Amino acid sequence: MSNHAFVQRYAAYRRRVETYLRGLVRAKDPVTLYDPARYVLEGGGKRVRSVLLLSACRGVGGRVEHALPASAAMEVLHNFTLVHDDIMDHAQTRRGRPTVHRRWDENIAILAGDAMVALAYGALMQTPGSRIREVVGLFTEGLLVVCEGQAYDKEFETSRNVGVRDYLRMIDRKTGRLIAVSAELGGIIGGASAAQRRALRVYGNLVGRAFQVQDDLLDIIADEAEFGKRIGGDLVEGKKTYPLLRALERARGEDRRQLMRVYRKEPIRFSETARFRDIFRRTGAVDDARARIDRDIRTAQRALSALPASPDRDMLVWFADLLRVRTS
Repeated sequence: MSNHAFVQRYAAYRRRVETYLRGLVRAKDPVTLYDPARYVLEGGGKRVRSVLLLSACRGVGGRVEHALPASAAMEVLHNFTLVHDDIMDHAQTRRGRPTVHRRWDENIAILAGDAMVALAYGALMQTPGSRIREVVGLFTEGLLVVCEGQAYDKEFETSRNVGVRDYLRMIDRKTGRLIAVSAELGGIIGGASAAQRRALRVYGNLVGRAFQVQDDLLDIIADEAEFGKRIGGDLVEGKKTYPLLRALERARGEDRRQLMRVYRKEPIRFSETARFRDIFRRTGAVDDARARIDRDIRTAQRALSALPASPDRDMLVWFADLLRVRTS
């Protein structure tokens, strides 16, 4: 299949998810509960987890319509995590719009997020077939693991003992797990064998990790116009990212002193971004991050050999390749 064909296939799956999501929040009262939930789901996004779930289902021989409820459930669950993350991070915008807690208030945002978890389970329970217990069990485990990842992330903000291994463990939970659950759920619903389920789980986790490391890297080296937001935000916020932690392993002297300012959450200005970019490049952290992304993507793609040859298996390979070249 050509790149254009993959783009069309992705868009077709995404349209089906969007249609399902539009009918998900039907209640209107109380408005302070359901209006914010609708607001979040109407905010758009790439619907990555949902599309991966549908493609994984088809990739093992399943039917898309059987996987649609679970794909919507994953999208609702993902957006729930964003609502609560935005509160914890004091974020003002999300996808170019005010965050829920800013447009309404924090209490309403918390409650709307809670309702979204219930809506996600309601959609999930519409999954046909005899494997619903496995589906719900995996979904529930994924939710808990994501909460663990967020807890580690918050602990890292004040910790003085965070290394690369700790960071990878955190992103495997916070970012990788929902993508892994999406791929594995698609496999379960599509009738995957145990080996195929494991392959999809490995694929999802590694793609999720590569996505996050790429995000960390783009925040320091991206073209601002293509990135869609001001670069250097992670530095200003004092986030312990993959490039920062790798650079700290190798930096000495003044370079290390500058990096420790970020590590300790001392004030950093956007105007200093170029200085830190130079340090990351000088210490090899940029090259190291790129190498890890490539390594994880190649391993993820090799795992897919457990699936039969099909356009959807090819699309999963194609999607992983997109991470190598994405600029936003």
